[in-house]
Amino acid sequence: MTYVLTLIGNKATPLASAHVEAARAALPAPGPARWLAEAMACDIHFDGDAKTAEAAARAALKDAKIDLAVQPAEGRRKRLLIADMDSTIIQQECIDELAAEIGIKKQISEITERAMRGEIEFEPALRERVGLLKGLPLEALEKVYRERITVMPGAKALVATMRADGHACALVSGGFTFFTERVAHAVGFNTNQANRLIFADGKLTGGVAEPILGRQAKLDALIHLREELGLKRHETLAVGDGANDLAMIGEAGLGVAYHAKPVVAEAAGARIDHGDLTALLYLQGYREDEIRD
Repeated sequence: MTYVLTLIGNKATPLASAHVEAARAALPAPGPARWLAEAMACDIHFDGDAKTAEAAARAALKDAKIDLAVQPAEGRRKRLLIADMDSTIIQQECIDELAAEIGIKKQISEITERAMRGEIEFEPALRERVGLLKGLPLEALEKVYRERITVMPGAKALVATMRADGHACALVSGGFTFFTERVAHAVGFNTNQANRLIFADGKLTGGVAEPILGRQAKLDALIHLREELGLKRHETLAVGDGANDLAMIGEAGLGVAYHAKPVVAEAAGARIDHGDLTALLYLQGYREDEIRD
């Protein structure tokens, strides 16, 4: 089988010819380098064992802050994107920013971090954190979205480019619909789903509607949309950063750990540790001149 190694640079570490040649020399029967974007992304096709080749390429690049991934050369363009929201499509964890409004960000962010690392179960951790937000007014949520939430670099380009090619993009979050609805609209996703916070008299009750949408819900969303669109597994792409993303990342044709917790990065088929979300387009073989703003 023919595979492709994709090398991806970033603003801090542009991809140089020296990186490409070092990686190419580590591959079995490599083809010529094919640049996707100057100083940013390059493909190298080869024949041989994928895992051995990837390990060799990583060793050749040593400590260079260059992302790389190996995948089959055929079927790289995906027709469905399933994306996590917090710390993936946006740069924050919404619940931590809500906690900051009442001075308990450190307390809640510690729980968030443990849940994302897979050290505690997601569902009870979410209930506990939401309970601590009891009494927070709706105006505070609106303020957090307006003043604290920022879109991850490359997110709009990722979604715009895939949708321009007629592909579906779904935002699937263990967070809250208050934010996913707004983020999905701002970034351009077709659909979104998340947990629903419960309000009474314009304030959070400290409760969240059951059932909690966590790891299984994300997997179910991927399978449902794949079947609804009549797609094959290899035509799907999933991206996330936390332990509750592991199931959908594992089920997707291309599962990407994005600036992820170690447990996720180690399990995913591909990992992006340094670049922005346009890296997911380069992994699909898009050239710079094909990427939409």
